[in-house]
Amino acid sequence: MDKVEIREKVEKALEEIRPYLMNDGGNLSLISIDEDLTVNIRLEGNCVGCRINHMTMKLGVEETIRKYVPHIKGVVSVE
Repeated sequence: MDKVEIREKVEKALEEIRPYLMNDGGNLSLISIDEDLTVNIRLEGNCVGCRINHMTMKLGVEETIRKYVPHIKGVVSVE
């Protein structure tokens, strides 16, 4: 899988997650995908100050991205 295909699949995964985040006034953006396949995400809106955003990242965002790109190393939140 090349870089463009990986990015497209990650974006598709994020589109699956966005409606749930937007219902709570939040959102997220894909910032980059590192060479080691770490996905860098920026949380936005209500997600920024949410006390459970770490759970959203692991159980929501990372798990959904892994459905599309199983070999990613992980997902991290960046500012």
